[in-house]
Amino acid sequence: MSALKAYLDLCRVSNLPTIWTNVLASGLLAGAPLAPASYGLLAAALSFFYVAGMSFNDVCDVEHDRLSRPARPIPSGRVSLRQARILTVVLFATGFALLALAPRAIGMAAGVLLLLAIVAYDFHHKRNPYSVFIMAACRFLVFVVTALALVGEVPMAVLLAGAAQFLYVVVISLVARYENGRARPFPFPVVPAMLAGISLLDGLMMALLYAASWLLAGIAGALLTWAGQRYVRGD
Repeated sequence: MSALKAYLDLCRVSNLPTIWTNVLASGLLAGAPLAPASYGLLAAALSFFYVAGMSFNDVCDVEHDRLSRPARPIPSGRVSLRQARILTVVLFATGFALLALAPRAIGMAAGVLLLLAIVAYDFHHKRNPYSVFIMAACRFLVFVVTALALVGEVPMAVLLAGAAQFLYVVVISLVARYENGRARPFPFPVVPAMLAGISLLDGLMMALLYAASWLLAGIAGALLTWAGQRYVRGD
């Protein structure tokens, strides 16, 4: 169980419900038929992209984490650097394999852009103060990949929802950087709560641009993310 927990920590799996509501919002706003198989396929594919990106983030940050976050899975020895590298490749490959099964092949091209954005962020985020925009672009591209993979285009409603998430993720990143620069962390887990808010924002966008009842899906995603943060912190 402890070995499993180490990999769950490495991949920040508690944040996955935010990916699922991103996919749901993008698909509905793109006008894709509500087919559980198609939505589930995209949610799974982009979940693999997400956890691969988190694993690769720790691979890139290993030296920094040895000094500032020694309890992370790699510096603590719970996951070896070699294991994390192999896992990252396998997870990305699985994400692409699932994406290849999506209704529209153009989603694969957008998936390549998402991969490049993830790699660029993970390589440069410690040294580049503007990397918060790359992280936000990764979240925006989840909407783009989903819409293209399901319907072959990115309607304006999807762009609006993706743009809202882009701005929100920039705010989360700036708050996280501020907390990291403090002598003590916030007394309340602000960043995990804001991460759960990603799903709530999806619900609001679906309610405004699609149907009010879909706000409940966003609330459910936020509650699931917040509950998961009690076991696996996502920041």
